[in-house]
Amino acid sequence: MERVILHSDCNSFYASVECLHRPEIREKPVAVGGDVEQRHGIILTKNQIAKRYHVKTGEALWQAKQKCPDLVIVPPNYELYIRFSQMARRIYRDYTDLVEPFGLDEAWLDVTADSRGRDGMTIAEEIRGRMKYELGITVSIGVSYNKIFAKLGSDYKKPDAITPIEKKNYREIAWPLPCSDLLYVGRATKQKLERYGIHTIGDLANTPERTLRGWFGKWGEVLSCFANGLDCSPVARYDNQPTVKSVGNSTTTPRDLKNDEDVKIILYVLADSVARRLREQGFKGRTVCVTVRDNQLFSFTRQHTLGSYTNITSEISDAGLALFRRHYRWERPIRSIGISMTDFVPDTVPSQADLYRDEAGRERLEHLDSAVDWLKNRFGSFAVQPAVLLTDRQLSGFDPKRDHTIHPVGYF
Repeated sequence: MERVILHSDCNSFYASVECLHRPEIREKPVAVGGDVEQRHGIILTKNQIAKRYHVKTGEALWQAKQKCPDLVIVPPNYELYIRFSQMARRIYRDYTDLVEPFGLDEAWLDVTADSRGRDGMTIAEEIRGRMKYELGITVSIGVSYNKIFAKLGSDYKKPDAITPIEKKNYREIAWPLPCSDLLYVGRATKQKLERYGIHTIGDLANTPERTLRGWFGKWGEVLSCFANGLDCSPVARYDNQPTVKSVGNSTTTPRDLKNDEDVKIILYVLADSVARRLREQGFKGRTVCVTVRDNQLFSFTRQHTLGSYTNITSEISDAGLALFRRHYRWERPIRSIGISMTDFVPDTVPSQADLYRDEAGRERLEHLDSAVDWLKNRFGSFAVQPAVLLTDRQLSGFDPKRDHTIHPVGYF
């Protein structure tokens, strides 16, 4: 039986979700991007109206504003995007348990063994309709017999479209396209192919495999396979996604960090995000890793293994700060910093008691974190904050007038 693979791609995902939640901007050119003042000034995604002005993903906000002076730029809200991504995946799983996410907004589905005997186009049409009706966003779906061409199909026609690429028509559809449209053909590979006179997928498909192997090694065989529609890689089962091995967060700071107090604020904000994600995923970690980049772009990474596993915000923050102080000499100001946790166990595994540690105090901290998680889930990430963040609101990122219409619950 020939496989039936779908690739579903949510159109302008971040911008679509923002427009859904902000009716007042739906008919305007909208982009999701960083804050120029926070030194994250690039376009992450844009809606269809902004695309008419040739606003491009990855360009600086000031460049986009020159093209489209009326462009509405909103900051990213990843918690909201993750929630919509999870709802989309629940729709996909109504059709098959062979669902392989590819980022937040894309996924492959293997619907070969559909229990109701529907063909790929019928399922794709149903998914497209449900996404629009239930989530309020549109998707483009590629339907093919392998993952590479299914992905190519979802990119072929946007927005809100379905493109079948079959064995009988893939030469007409895929081969005239530029090589860069093929999955995993990045800028460096594209440039190398063009130096050899290979510009289209058809050019690539018709180049002898031995020649490609000579240019690219084993990767040349893979490129030949992809271009000729011979990919046979399976769609992973949703429940068998790769195990999380690291949870981290990093940031380019709105201004250079000049002392330990600045670093303390940033590390707490980052550690709070890391610890919260660990708790949500049911893990505790033992190895803390801190990455630092100064304003001359010199960077280093240091890690330390703790005596016990933890997902307590303050413990991760304190361990990261101690690690930083041990290794950084303040020869130059800091431009970006990150913290991560590895070496996981399920949080159901009991911690070994330590005679020299305040176990009752740790238990209180765990209860405090759980209560704060509940408040943030209910009222937003800035609903309750530690008092240390009041010392520099530019670094902590907290601005109640900008970020929320409610007043903060309090500080601790």
